[in-house]
Amino acid sequence: MSVLDRFRIDGRVAVVTGASSGLGIAFATAVAEAGADVVLGARRTDRLETTRAAVEKLGRRAVAVCTDVADPKDCHALIDAAVREFGRVDILVNNAGVSSEHPAVEETPEQFRDVIDVNLNGSYWMAQAAGAVMRPGSAIVNVSSILALVTGGLPQAAYSASKAGILGLTRDLAQQWTPGKGIRVNALAPGFFTSEMTDGYDEGYIEAMMPRVLSGRVGQPEELAAALVFLVSDAATYVTGTTLVVDGGTHIA
Repeated sequence: MSVLDRFRIDGRVAVVTGASSGLGIAFATAVAEAGADVVLGARRTDRLETTRAAVEKLGRRAVAVCTDVADPKDCHALIDAAVREFGRVDILVNNAGVSSEHPAVEETPEQFRDVIDVNLNGSYWMAQAAGAVMRPGSAIVNVSSILALVTGGLPQAAYSASKAGILGLTRDLAQQWTPGKGIRVNALAPGFFTSEMTDGYDEGYIEAMMPRVLSGRVGQPEELAAALVFLVSDAATYVTGTTLVVDGGTHIA
């Protein structure tokens, strides 16, 4: 197998959560371009149809399933749909996530739990469901954030805690499943990327953060998607339990 061939994932089936917008669309279309059929999960089913059409335009098959990853039953239903339609699951991209900005003395238990339930618990429920059917050679990528490693200067305790928890979850699943099941588990830690989430920041916030970004700009979704394809492909068969930081150098600035 040539070096370039290692980045191909032809014939594999990828499940992508949070696939209705932003980075989820970039991830779904990237794995499709690399050769995989794709099962798409998100709560906003109308937007999922747009992603499904984008995958099919690339010549791959796609299935869209309404999924709330905070509900373990929905997570199992998404994996069941993948197995029913394609007979297998080779790749899981745990991308579904929400954010919040609440001062720590004001954040309610419900607000904190809502973020943890989607970002951290949802990643675990999806991994549980997928891990039960995945074959040796499969790969899971949990999407964390640079805010698991540094502060963004905003009151985001729930978000930062959930994304830091994903790093611990990734390490533990890797040590359980890589030797026992042959499933690699890694994490991506994106910095500031053009997405629906960054669109919601206050005016001027991203610009104020640029002195901390060595590359001097926000990232483009395709740059992060390329890193994802590396982690789920045979180019990364010796990579497990690690966090790939893709942040333009923010974490060292």
